[in-house]
Amino acid sequence: MSSIRKNPKTPAVAKTAASSTRRRLTPADRERQIVEGAVTFFSEHGLGGQLRDLARQLGITHTLLYHYFPTKQALIERVYTEMFEGRWKPEWEALLDDKKLDVETKLTQFYCDYAKVILQPDWVRIFLFSGLSDRYITDRYFALLREKLFPRLVRETRKFRGVISRSKPTGRELELLLGLHGNIFYMGIRRWVYGQAVHDVQSVVISDDVEHYIHDKVLAYLLSVSAVLDRKLITKKV
Repeated sequence: MSSIRKNPKTPAVAKTAASSTRRRLTPADRERQIVEGAVTFFSEHGLGGQLRDLARQLGITHTLLYHYFPTKQALIERVYTEMFEGRWKPEWEALLDDKKLDVETKLTQFYCDYAKVILQPDWVRIFLFSGLSDRYITDRYFALLREKLFPRLVRETRKFRGVISRSKPTGRELELLLGLHGNIFYMGIRRWVYGQAVHDVQSVVISDDVEHYIHDKVLAYLLSVSAVLDRKLITKKV
């Protein structure tokens, strides 16, 4: 810090470099820079972080940032569209609808690929920060899951159990399903919030080991859901 203070040219050079960067960027590139910077900023400071601090971190003026995103909510909306809605893959729906694959294979392949997308530090942390603030991102994302994912998972779970029904899922079915879904997400929380390795895997990059863990969770879910929902009433003898 002291060497920076002793060099009077440093601020001027930095300012000139920043100004030069601003002139070189096209509007599309500048917008992209702001959005990518906001993802990093919000994942570190939460959605309550001030846009003045974001602008300072990006090396741009507060006025310039508001030129692209007139309100903070507009920027959060863009982050949601890019990170959450934009990372959803239609191929996942096609995979779960594939009648040639067995249920265990479908769910394992889906969650392995899904984990590659969501178990990233920015995704996990922003999602949690949203849940702790206004829940705008979490509410919208769960609405997407209820539309595109959960009905398919309920259908496949029933198929595994040998149940043919299009009735509305029961509360017990949904709770068991959310247990599986949350179990996958919790791997990211352990790594990117608690700073804990996932059983000697230092990141949540989907390695062979992590694929095994995900398969174990899927299999445990399928076996437990059958045991819980299909078992006959057992009277405990005293």
